[in-house]
Amino acid sequence: MAQNLEEFIAYRSTLGYTGNNIRSLLRPFDRYAKDKTANWDLFQPLFFLGFREHLKGDPRWVNAILCAVRGFFQFLVRKGSVKENPMQHVPPLAERAFIPFVFSPEQTQRLLNAVQKRLRKSEKNFLKDLGIYMVLMLMARCGLRISEPLRLLYANYRPKEGTIYIEKTKFNKDRLIPLPKRAVAEIVNYLATRNTWIHGDKNPFLFAGHANKTMSDTQVYSVFHQAVNDIGLNQPRRVIADTTFGAPRPHSLRHSFAINTLKNIKQRGKSLQDALPVLATYMGHTKYRYTAVYLKVIDAEQRHGLVDFSISRQEEI
Repeated sequence: MAQNLEEFIAYRSTLGYTGNNIRSLLRPFDRYAKDKTANWDLFQPLFFLGFREHLKGDPRWVNAILCAVRGFFQFLVRKGSVKENPMQHVPPLAERAFIPFVFSPEQTQRLLNAVQKRLRKSEKNFLKDLGIYMVLMLMARCGLRISEPLRLLYANYRPKEGTIYIEKTKFNKDRLIPLPKRAVAEIVNYLATRNTWIHGDKNPFLFAGHANKTMSDTQVYSVFHQAVNDIGLNQPRRVIADTTFGAPRPHSLRHSFAINTLKNIKQRGKSLQDALPVLATYMGHTKYRYTAVYLKVIDAEQRHGLVDFSISRQEEI
């Protein structure tokens, strides 16, 4: 079993997925199979219905685990290790509606300003802190996933064109995207600072970490949450009736970019449906329906109103 799981994780990495997330999703199945001393003959739909019942927590988390296990067995079917996928008739749990946290453009700017104010001026920390700010800035201004700016190579930035080339991220996709003028200006400033602070710079990553490596996402998460606290937006994740309202997290910057872009297009009287294919390509979505999800929450004010309304209804009940 262990060897098959590792082969599946390695296979997914060739498609552009990171291994840590799928590994954490498969771990509960690995433990459950071990506790039940399960063999291949035991892997029948009834076994997985019991596994689904065994899993506790948010239905979205349970379904993510079931999806990972289903993908693992589909991989084994393609390999010829099993004849059919025993998970194919195991339905997911009913999920609560999920509404992500949305930063308004003004809140996004306040967040970035708060990150800037936290830049430490010491030689040891300044460039690293500035690099973290640049990662968050690109997530906010271009709707990038956190892994995308962290993995950008120096050669992926094209200063003459004002573009960045994003290679083999989620779904193993590449894309070339134009940068807003203010993002280009900030990259120019960062690189000038980097050339001043680092002599004999050989780090291949656009945003330099230590020992020719990039920075870790843990560092970015830490700075993000500190800045969220600084501007008074540290709101908890809320589950109200059948709806989950997400807490602010770095990925919220990507959601907010998409939602605020669509809102801006609508205010200009343009067609949202015509804009979706362009926005989907810019954000690296494989299908337009992934981008169309953002039409459900069109701005930060609407989301805030939904939270207040849901809380008031809950109190009435």
